[in-house]
Amino acid sequence: MAGQTLGETIIVGAGQAGLSVAFHLGNRGVVCRVLEAEGSPGNSWRKRWDSLRLFTPAQHCSLPGMQFPAPPGSLLTKDQVATYLECYAAQLPVTTGVVVTGIHAEDRTRDVDGGGAWTVESTAGRFTAANVVIATGATSEPFIPDLAAKLAEDIRQLHSSDYRNAQSLPEGGVLVVGAGTSGIQIAMELARDHRVWLAGRVPFHVPDAALKHAGGLYWQFIDKVLTRRTPLGRRVAKDFTAQGGPLISVSIDDALSAGVRCLPRFEQVDGAGRPYFPNEPGMPAPVLPVSTVIWATGYKPSYGWIDGLSVDSRGWPVTNRGEVHEFPGLYFVGLPFQYGLTSALLGGVGRDSAFVADRIAERE
Repeated sequence: MAGQTLGETIIVGAGQAGLSVAFHLGNRGVVCRVLEAEGSPGNSWRKRWDSLRLFTPAQHCSLPGMQFPAPPGSLLTKDQVATYLECYAAQLPVTTGVVVTGIHAEDRTRDVDGGGAWTVESTAGRFTAANVVIATGATSEPFIPDLAAKLAEDIRQLHSSDYRNAQSLPEGGVLVVGAGTSGIQIAMELARDHRVWLAGRVPFHVPDAALKHAGGLYWQFIDKVLTRRTPLGRRVAKDFTAQGGPLISVSIDDALSAGVRCLPRFEQVDGAGRPYFPNEPGMPAPVLPVSTVIWATGYKPSYGWIDGLSVDSRGWPVTNRGEVHEFPGLYFVGLPFQYGLTSALLGGVGRDSAFVADRIAERE
């Protein structure tokens, strides 16, 4: 197929965002093809740590057109999500094992109503299409702070995306850097067999009662109210990509109860390259005796492979609900708070994908 047109639209990524866009395009009669780097849709979920469970109940985790096959109220495992995505993808035009390496517009002079084609460079060759949807998600490139380079060589370092289970770590203490939901979950699991410290600013915690006793109303609030259309939603969106989402299903009190020792932000190492927390109350020494550091520090945007793309101060593409007005025919789905707080979640991405599919259908 190298050098040929794959259809009106090429979608990069067969995760929840890309698959839901393909579903909506099919319903609108728009020919598309999804290119997925992994050998199977859902593989990226299978690579996450063994005990991972979603914090959103199953009834709020369905993609358009297919109910998630799990009891309401249950919290899904990573393998359940992976299997669901594989089944969902079976009805869609997905090509796996294709890594997209570059995208550029053939005609830079076209206006907002113009045509022109996009060239997609990949490991399977070069393709062209009238529209391209970037659905690579918000977790494509792990973020590890520069401080990592100052740690001693005998301290094992890994990002949370590479963590699997407690048995995979060496003996000794563990410092988990990042007090978001993932960081707390990992720290609590490790505390069963290791001495664990958790360092970082603690986000706002959504009370468990809000999920247990008002789960449906809570979902309506974060899905319908916390959007870019409301003043409250715009206020939340302002710092969302910098500070991350709130704690859901776990809290810092849960970590303390599990035996995790909580610390402020990790900002210093001593002369020997050891994590250093001077003047921290309750610590027998300012240097942590750890053999492992896990960076639960989230991800960073990486779009240098898209020629000429404008990004904001944090590296995220400049769009209007996923449309890139600078380059008509280029779209994004699955960005953090693309339209609302649920934009990157299984149960919320369908709204954004439907919007983008409508814009593509209008162009066609």
